[in-house]
Amino acid sequence: MTARRESLRRIALTMGAAGIALVVSLLVSTVVLLLSDADPVEVFTEVVEYGQKPAQLVNMLNKGTGYYLSAIAVAIGFRMALFNIGVDGQYRLAAMLAAALGAAVSLPAPLHVLMIVVVAMAVGALWAGIAALLKVTRGVSEVISTIMLNAIAGSIVAYLLHPDRLAVSVAGSNNIGTEPLPASARVPGLRLAGTESRVFGMVIVAMLVGVGYWVLLNRTRFGFDLRATGQSPTAAIASGVDVRRMVVTTMLLSGAVAGLVGLPQLLGASYTYGLDFPAGIGFTGIAIALLGRNHPVGIALGALLWAFLEEASQILDLLEVSPEIVRIIQGTVVLSVVVVYELVRRYTISQQQRSVGEQLAAEEPAVEGARA
Repeated sequence: MTARRESLRRIALTMGAAGIALVVSLLVSTVVLLLSDADPVEVFTEVVEYGQKPAQLVNMLNKGTGYYLSAIAVAIGFRMALFNIGVDGQYRLAAMLAAALGAAVSLPAPLHVLMIVVVAMAVGALWAGIAALLKVTRGVSEVISTIMLNAIAGSIVAYLLHPDRLAVSVAGSNNIGTEPLPASARVPGLRLAGTESRVFGMVIVAMLVGVGYWVLLNRTRFGFDLRATGQSPTAAIASGVDVRRMVVTTMLLSGAVAGLVGLPQLLGASYTYGLDFPAGIGFTGIAIALLGRNHPVGIALGALLWAFLEEASQILDLLEVSPEIVRIIQGTVVLSVVVVYELVRRYTISQQQRSVGEQLAAEEPAVEGARA
């Protein structure tokens, strides 16, 4: 009964912290709107109503799919106290090479898609593996190395995305990109009632990745070792965990998931990697992983919230309100969540320490009586 009560109290604290963070972000946004001579009630009402339209909901789910995969890739490293800042470079390089190879081969539909997925995951893992090897062999911080690798990946993509190499001109525009993927390499979308738009079929893969992430961390020995190493490398070594191997394996897993980030857009909409391919999703994933507290459900909610705000912000121009208000809301939400959860963590620790102290104090008379 005590364990159940403790679990309910923990859930209540978590939900309360999320609620407080949301209220704080709304208050800050309200102040900014008032300073901009805008009516906060009108703005929030229009944003919510616009964001609920079927076409916007589809766009929200499609954006959220990439954000979710990016945040999961970041969260894998976070759970072991590794900061994979290189998701952006990993997914861009993976998507470009997978698109080029996918257009160059001919396979039956399921195998063609599977081949592109495997190639993208392999490229992402190998690029992240460079940072892992630098860390375990030379002690180079993964933060520094992954940031540098982002720049190198961007340069490689720019070099290869040239008409003399892997790119071709796109008819009717100044854009260039890889050869378009054939029909066998495209993933059909899921139609949402009330709109002609389609949700990326890769949303199912994103769900499976989330389930796999939870199972790996909470139901396997590897997940236990990963979390234990993140909390205390010294204790992990004492229990027989090879920390260097864990660093390499974790970064490879993080990079493999990062390789999937660009595939929803590639296989479900653009069918080519061009100059206009979405960039910056990797950095958004960092914010969403923090927002979701590295939990697959929390990350899903954070990704949808982030995508919803971006979609709904389009109505702000019509209201003569700067769309940058959405950036303020997003930043405030993340900052509020980090601060509030840290306060909750400290409060929980103090409560646990107080509970242990009360138990010890209650047991002392019994111990003294036994000695007497």
